[in-house]
Amino acid sequence: MAERAPGRGESIVYTLVSDLAAVRAFVAARAIALGLPQARADLLTLAVNELATNTLQHTEEGGQVHLWAESGQIVCDVVDQGPMRSFGREMPPADSQRGRGLAIVELVCDHVAAFAGAHGTVVRLRLGLT
Repeated sequence: MAERAPGRGESIVYTLVSDLAAVRAFVAARAIALGLPQARADLLTLAVNELATNTLQHTEEGGQVHLWAESGQIVCDVVDQGPMRSFGREMPPADSQRGRGLAIVELVCDHVAAFAGAHGTVVRLRLGLT
């Protein structure tokens, strides 16, 4: 269910794999409503889906997605109780079974950062509106 996050636009909580479709729909609709072109909204939706899927695979508590616009960008925080993520990875070889999610996130977003927030680990994604 989408809700307003103080100072951070709107948000959605996810706890089950069955919530991922609603997360994708929320991200796509909000990003487009905030001015992100369809093709870039698709990239953001892919990145958030990768992060949310990781949350559900590696934590027991689910997570939350916050989405807002500022300074000509869409900003999206994916917050969970998982470990700090590291970025700057190489794409795994084609025959690898796992490990592409975070590399994909970095490839499709303009900027990616991870930090400890008040409510857990935050991965912040930024995509320019143009």
